[in-house]
Amino acid sequence: MQLQAELVHAEPGQRVVKVSAWEQGALLGSALGEGATAELAEDRAIERLRQRWGTTGAAAAARPEPVPVAAAAAPPKKRPTDAGEAEQPLLAVSNEPPQALPAQAPEPPPPAASADPEDWSDELAQVELELKRLDWGREEEAAYLERAFNHPSRSRLVRYVDLVGYLNALQQLAPGSRPEQAATPLRRRDLLDQSDQLLGQLSWGAAQGRAFLEQHFQLSSRQQLNDQQLLQFNMLLEDQLAPRA
Repeated sequence: MQLQAELVHAEPGQRVVKVSAWEQGALLGSALGEGATAELAEDRAIERLRQRWGTTGAAAAARPEPVPVAAAAAPPKKRPTDAGEAEQPLLAVSNEPPQALPAQAPEPPPPAASADPEDWSDELAQVELELKRLDWGREEEAAYLERAFNHPSRSRLVRYVDLVGYLNALQQLAPGSRPEQAATPLRRRDLLDQSDQLLGQLSWGAAQGRAFLEQHFQLSSRQQLNDQQLLQFNMLLEDQLAPRA
């Protein structure tokens, strides 16, 4: 079995790591961990996986060596331009645990995700307003995009979730923030993919997932959550999985 870890969020004093367990090309499950350093966040994510499956023993073996992991992006129905570029994971590791996890039945398919809107003009207009509020020109925006998405052009945000994540991050910055130091957005696409995975593991239909969302956030769609709320939503779903181990 292999463990793959991805650093999905980084800002001063906070790191969020997603650890996924794979065996013979099949995904067994994943968990999020949060901590002051990437190593601490990774250990917490691994521990959440062990608790979910009821494993015992040390929290983690010797720290694993990095291994490459591929990532791909699919274009949305409508986008600002036809340019596109796959994001690469920030951290990837492989680890053989002290004892094997129990075999699991194939996961049921997750509930269908909400379709992306056809028109992104409102979100793009809001981005322009936020840039004016921050007094950022194209040079500052390019520097921030390079840090957050590994490319300097807004036209390469070809998925709606990435554009929303970018907008949410700008809205949380104070005037006078510098692009070289400003907190970068959570990897929203990864968080949405993980919540789909967790909902599938729970065998929850769309109605049950919506009821859980309304109970904790008084909202009816994950698209209405900001990045921090989406991270919290995933952690609440993981807590629902623990008693089922």
